[in-house]
Amino acid sequence: MTSTDAPLIDLRDVEVTFTSRTGSLFRRNRVRAVRGISLQLYRGETVGIVGESGCGKSTTANVLCGLQKPTAGTVTVRGEKVARFSPAVRRRIGRVVSVVFQDPSSALNPRMVVREQLIDPLRIHGIGTPEERLRRVQELMPQVGLPESALEALPSQLSGGQRQRVAIARALVLDPEVIIADEPTSALDVSVRAQILNLFMDLKRELGLSMVFISHDIQTIRYISDRIAVMNEGKIVEEGPSEVILDRPEDAYTRTLLAAAPSLLRPTTS
Repeated sequence: MTSTDAPLIDLRDVEVTFTSRTGSLFRRNRVRAVRGISLQLYRGETVGIVGESGCGKSTTANVLCGLQKPTAGTVTVRGEKVARFSPAVRRRIGRVVSVVFQDPSSALNPRMVVREQLIDPLRIHGIGTPEERLRRVQELMPQVGLPESALEALPSQLSGGQRQRVAIARALVLDPEVIIADEPTSALDVSVRAQILNLFMDLKRELGLSMVFISHDIQTIRYISDRIAVMNEGKIVEEGPSEVILDRPEDAYTRTLLAAAPSLLRPTTS
């Protein structure tokens, strides 16, 4: 990345305000989930967003992938400012940005076998012939560490780690440039968590992906990120290269996160 590179995704002064159902009949309460954040994602890098539950990081993820329209501010994807968040625009963003959610059980259709779930995005976007679509999903299986026989399984017949690998395969099927991973390991056992993190790192290296990895666990963020943005109460309170944020944190909230986190995962050296 150089100073002349344009970001793949560029958020500028983004705000998201929700109207809650609490409050009086004539005056609903307003919740400012995201408060004027600016964040850029460049080609080939992984940005980690870390913060406690309710800090606005998942809402930020939804803005990044076009699922949430900001109340204020601008969103630019591959140099194109997103003025409208219509279904057509979301489909166009979906060719560039794919999402892996926290719980694969809720993200996958329990009544569809894996093959159908992976082919479906290709069909929706009108990509390839039926034969080419099948070949594409068959190629994805070894790439995410699953046997080809998993294509004929229902999600309930797979383990939690296998279901998350299917969710990752579905995110890859359209050959995106960016993966948004929203707490993708928090529902998994520690040993499986490490395997999924290593898979993300392998895919980033092999495919040249850019990633936004979201977690409440700063040690997970430490393991996978090139750059870290720390969120608290809807704002980015600190941002910078991972080694700077982790070794020389300036914000008191960042220091609190680091002090509270057990060192379960550390970067490995070759």
